[in-house]
Amino acid sequence: MRLAFLEPLYSQPGPFASVYLDTSRDSVVEHPEAVMELRWRHLRDALVSEGADQASIMAVSGTVGSDTDIPGTHGQAVFTAHGRLALLDELPVPPPRDTVRFGTLPDTMPLIVQHAPGIPYLAVNVRYGGRHSTDAADMVRIDAELGTWPLTRVTPGHRLHEEVPATDWLNAATEFGRELEGQSRPIDVESVVVAGDVWARGILIRRLPASLRGHVTTVEGAGEQRPGRALLERQLDGLFEGRLAAHDQALLDSFLAERAHDGAVAEGLAAAVSALQRGQVKALFLNNHPESLLHLWVGPEPGQIAVTEQELRSYGVREASEERADAALARALVGTGAELVVVPEQKLRLSDGVAVLLRYPNPNRQREPTSGN
Repeated sequence: MRLAFLEPLYSQPGPFASVYLDTSRDSVVEHPEAVMELRWRHLRDALVSEGADQASIMAVSGTVGSDTDIPGTHGQAVFTAHGRLALLDELPVPPPRDTVRFGTLPDTMPLIVQHAPGIPYLAVNVRYGGRHSTDAADMVRIDAELGTWPLTRVTPGHRLHEEVPATDWLNAATEFGRELEGQSRPIDVESVVVAGDVWARGILIRRLPASLRGHVTTVEGAGEQRPGRALLERQLDGLFEGRLAAHDQALLDSFLAERAHDGAVAEGLAAAVSALQRGQVKALFLNNHPESLLHLWVGPEPGQIAVTEQELRSYGVREASEERADAALARALVGTGAELVVVPEQKLRLSDGVAVLLRYPNPNRQREPTSGN
C-alpha cells in the first residue's frame, strides 16, 4: 500500500491531536447525536489531560460528527495541529474504541489499517423481473460502481445506471461492457463482482471485454442500493475478507522469495529500524497489533528513528522523543517513500510483527541516519 495520502499531514509540524471516534447514526441507537456528543466530551477531557492546546481541541470540536450524510456504521479520524485541521478521513468501520492522542507524531496506523487491503474493483448488479420473454415491457436494470475496497463503504465511487428493454439486452450488453471497460481502465480493476438475475448477468458476462471477463466473480443475493454506501457492500465484504491487493501480494511474494534465499530482507523491529535509518526499505510488512506497548525514539526527521535514546543521540540528534512504535514506523515509511503491507497474522507471523523488503541488499558498511541540528 502506498501512503502518499498521508504526505500532507506529515508536511506539517507537530504536536498533533489524533482522534478516532465512532460516528455511526444507526437506527437502533436512540438519540445518536446526543450519544456522540457525550463520547466526544469524554475524549475532549482526555485531550486536555494529555496537554492539548485549546485551539487544537476547538478544531476537532468543529469537525467530529460532520459526516451526517453517511448512513450505517462508520467512524471518523481527525488530526489537528496548532489549532487547524490537518487531516480528516472517514473510516469504513467504527474504531474498536474511541481514542485520542496528543503528541509529537500523529497516530496514523489505525487509519492506515482501515485503508487496507485497498483492492480496486468493479461491482455490477443486474436486475430483471421478467421471464426471459420478448415482451417489450420487461426491462433489464443495471447498476455498476467502481471503487477501492474498503474505502468505498463510506465514499462510494462513480456509479453507472442503465435501463434496457429485455428485447434489446443481447446487443446492449456488448455496448455496456465496452463502457465498463473504459471506466475501469484508470484504476486497473482487479476484481469484477457481478450479482443479480442469472439469465441477465450471464449475457453481460459473456459479452464483457476479455480484460474484464477474466476477473469476474459472481455472487448471490440482491444487490444493495443504499445511498451513501457501496454497491454490493455485503457481498464485497465476504469476498475480500483476508485478501491482499494484487500489488501488495506481489510485494509479499518477493519478500518470501528473498527470505528463502537469505536475500534483501530483514525481520524484527530492530532490523526494520536499522533499514529505515538508511532509507533502504522498499516495503514494510506488519502484523497489526494495536495493543502493542513497543516504543521507539525519534528525532525531527523521518530517518531519525532508533530503538534506544542513546543510539539516536549517538547520530547527533539533539531533539529526541519516545513514541509508540507504530506511529514512528508510519512517519518513517511516508518520509522515505516506502510502502506498507498489512499482513494477517494467520497468513504470515512475523518476528515482533514486523519485517521489511529491502531496496538493495545489506551493505557491508552501514551509514548513519541524517543528523539533527
